[in-house]
Amino acid sequence: MLRVEDLTKTYQSGDRPLTVLDRVTFEIEPGTSCAIVGPSGSGKTTLLGLCAGLDRATSGDVYLKDHSLRILDEDALAVIRNRHIGFVFQSFQLIPTLTALENVMVPMELRGAGYEEVSARAERLLVEVGLAGRIHHYPTQLSGGEQQRVGMARAFIHEPDILFADEPTGNLDEETGSQIEEILFDLNQKEGTTLVIVTHDPELAAQCDRIIRLKGGRVATDSGPAAGSAAPAGFNRNSRSAKKMVDS
Repeated sequence: MLRVEDLTKTYQSGDRPLTVLDRVTFEIEPGTSCAIVGPSGSGKTTLLGLCAGLDRATSGDVYLKDHSLRILDEDALAVIRNRHIGFVFQSFQLIPTLTALENVMVPMELRGAGYEEVSARAERLLVEVGLAGRIHHYPTQLSGGEQQRVGMARAFIHEPDILFADEPTGNLDEETGSQIEEILFDLNQKEGTTLVIVTHDPELAAQCDRIIRLKGGRVATDSGPAAGSAAPAGFNRNSRSAKKMVDS
């Protein structure tokens, strides 16, 4: 599903280069969930943006369903994102002039899908995430947790092959964050989507099949097999060892 090969990202910082990612390599199999963890500045969000085709690498490549993202122009990347990728943002990124229903419909409307079909699926997803009574509310009328539920419904509306979530509970209180986690994994199981999450939350990371820890722009530890297939024998999503890996 996702293959990252020798991915490097360097920025110019004053008169010297700053390497944020340094030859990162891993592979994630379809239908699995993976948490990317590490201290601030380790390159987590940069890596997620590169994998989602939101930014360009300095060197190396990202392959999504065997499509090289490096060789695609911006228009082709936009098509890939619209057809194959979902994204959940920490800051929700909802359009303030659209209702919850209309926000969820946006990805499919950009694809040119029919209104009736799209609105029906959007409404069903909003009901699934617990917003049956808030469908026609605007973002300013919704709490942070409710806005994130809209964001998740929007991410799943076009049935993406892979969903990237950048600190999906980072702006939420503990109780609301736990609710969002449960909804995220429930939707992921129902839709059969590959899930990649950047998080500082050890409880959230421990629910994934696999944990990749970055340090200094490199892969420091990887709880899964090298090829990124399903969780290895004996690996428990809620095990203390998994949580320790995130904390360390």
